[in-house]
Amino acid sequence: MGKTVFIFPGQGSQNVGMGKDFYDGYDIAKKLYREADEVLGFKISHISFKGPKEKLKQTQYTQPALFVHSYIISQILKENNINANMTAGHSLGEFSALAYADSISFTEGLSLVKERGSLMQSAGEKNPGSMAAIIGLKPEIVQEICDEASEKGMVQVANFNSPQQVVISGSIDGVSHAMSLADKRGVKRVIQLSVSGAFHSPLMVSAVEKFSDKLNNTQFRMSRIPVYHNVTGTCAENKQQIRQFLYDQLTHTVRWVTTIENMIEDGADSFIEVGAGNVLSGLLRRINRNAESIRCGTVEQLNALLQRKNND
Repeated sequence: MGKTVFIFPGQGSQNVGMGKDFYDGYDIAKKLYREADEVLGFKISHISFKGPKEKLKQTQYTQPALFVHSYIISQILKENNINANMTAGHSLGEFSALAYADSISFTEGLSLVKERGSLMQSAGEKNPGSMAAIIGLKPEIVQEICDEASEKGMVQVANFNSPQQVVISGSIDGVSHAMSLADKRGVKRVIQLSVSGAFHSPLMVSAVEKFSDKLNNTQFRMSRIPVYHNVTGTCAENKQQIRQFLYDQLTHTVRWVTTIENMIEDGADSFIEVGAGNVLSGLLRRINRNAESIRCGTVEQLNALLQRKNND
């Protein structure tokens, strides 16, 4: 019997209106949104449901909004006896995965995410940077381009998202030079990302230093099910390692391809994208066409999933 995986999306998946259908239809969603508004000290429910888009796009709001939305859906799935055998999240989504796996509580996760979002926002303001998606070049070629472009400014691989999509991150000059080098190497597409900083690069170092205090004051527990971490694509062996992986994640590469491949090797065959958007389902198809991908980010998608479960 194949194993079911919950994968949790990260920044860029948000949309205005997210979570409103769950809030209207489920008491647990109302309860958790109220709790989140209280913990955060601002109405994440209002920002998620009403926007405006520009506000929801700000890192300090995007991260808690996605975390709360994903967590609520994971709990509704649990109530309906749809459970994961293993889990992972992309960047911010790793916190949703850890909360689902009971390594941290909902409020602990939310408190960490609030701090992370606000530190990343200010690190981006302090050390302006840029990110770009490179589509259609082999990962090793993108790595060579980053090495070469580094003469103009810091730039490194931020995410190995799929065999055909690599995201780079770094200083404005470094990323800009890497984008023009990619053009010369016959890239299919280069897309500059609309982000507030150079995430997963050394330009986030000021955020890391402050975030470590928050991580050290959080009581992590060993997860109930395997959680595969971004930094290595493998599971943590102890609680201290979970903390270390989250610390490293801010300045290190997200190894999403390795994460998915390791899960498939460990028996995963059905992936449910728990939360907003369809980014991870798209990447999954490019990593392994045989893996089944199901989206669950709206009540409509949840109902389709429950209907299917009842028919099985």
